[in-house]
Amino acid sequence: MTADALAAPDPETELIRRRDLLLVEAATRGDREAFGRLYDLYGRVVHGVLLARVPREEVDDLVQDVFMQALERLHTLRQPGAFGGWLAAIARNRATDYHRRPSSRAPHVELSELPERAVAQEESISDRTQALAVLNVIRTMPEAYRETLILRLVEGMTGPEIAARTGLTPASVRVNLHRGMKQLKETLERGSVAAIRRGERERAVGGGGGGAPPRSKNEERS
Repeated sequence: MTADALAAPDPETELIRRRDLLLVEAATRGDREAFGRLYDLYGRVVHGVLLARVPREEVDDLVQDVFMQALERLHTLRQPGAFGGWLAAIARNRATDYHRRPSSRAPHVELSELPERAVAQEESISDRTQALAVLNVIRTMPEAYRETLILRLVEGMTGPEIAARTGLTPASVRVNLHRGMKQLKETLERGSVAAIRRGERERAVGGGGGGAPPRSKNEERS
């Protein structure tokens, strides 16, 4: 891909940004209905940013906290077009505050905690057990890949939506998704190979090479 292609604006991303900008401007003027619409549009962004950082059972409450903070601070937003990045920063800071609590723990998802909408794409990620493994691997990846992959695979957002509602450029989103998916697949493949080898070793030890069990001395005398 050429530098010009990377720098070129994406029409779908720009359309989303223009539509959202009208809502942000209305919300900054005190239109609560417009802010409610922003909640609907950006809820997945906040949810995804938090899910990348905190335990699943804490996410929903923290989403509410983030939007309450955003509503209280909306008058400080100097550039309405920067709303997405501004909101994501509030979510990241809220996750950091969560981990400052003595009782906070490293995020790890249990199967029963996985959102029903995961995973939105990738034919190879077809059942909830695989989705659990994918999500836990994603949470160990660099932040740029982690957020973008969760927004795409778990929250079901498109590339243009991610770009328009996080403040990232479309090119950055494409790069993060491409590199992140490559790293994710390599990690999962290494895990699968390790599991197969582990199973082979266990079968070899447990089966004694597949032969008949040794006879006791009493059996030999008889």
